[in-house]
Amino acid sequence: MEKNNDVNQSNFWENRYKKEEIGWDLGAETPVFTALSDTLNPGKVCILGCGNGYDAILFSKKGFSVTAVDFAETPIHNLETNARSLSLSIETIKKDIFDLTPDYSSQFDYIIEQTCFCAIDPLKREQYSNLVYDLLKVGGKLIGLWMPLDKDIDEGGPPFGVKEDEIKMLFSNKWKITADYFPNQSIEARKGREKLIVFEKL
Repeated sequence: MEKNNDVNQSNFWENRYKKEEIGWDLGAETPVFTALSDTLNPGKVCILGCGNGYDAILFSKKGFSVTAVDFAETPIHNLETNARSLSLSIETIKKDIFDLTPDYSSQFDYIIEQTCFCAIDPLKREQYSNLVYDLLKVGGKLIGLWMPLDKDIDEGGPPFGVKEDEIKMLFSNKWKITADYFPNQSIEARKGREKLIVFEKL
């Protein structure tokens, strides 16, 4: 088991990328978001813990204004290289997500969450909920593909276990749920282990 405080350091994640110990990386855009992106009106989107940025590329291609954030240098470099090769304009930020405010407060129509919430120190989950609330405009949406639902928090991580009840409790105040289902487009290894829950900022 890895110590929770390791995940608070950028070097922890940078070493994962250098060693290619990135089991969360699909090597392509997330099929769930591919389908969902066609149902959304283009706007300003922030992808927290963007990794190599396949979903940043996806949303940029669909006409969204994309800001992609990661703690580690290697994935940000990879995303910038790929974006240039595709002539896409994507704002990349190498920074701890918790340092995004106040500079980016109330800036975004959408926040995309997939493998960031389960990667941060679980002690920072309430701080995360406050962060995304602050980053979104009123009426903005936190689009979360929450996982792994089949892992207990005391098993350690990352990824650290996530429970549906915990998520809904964290986002019970000042939010409303606009979508809540197990998506058919989940990759086979994640079916039943991840759930799409979308919260709208009130």
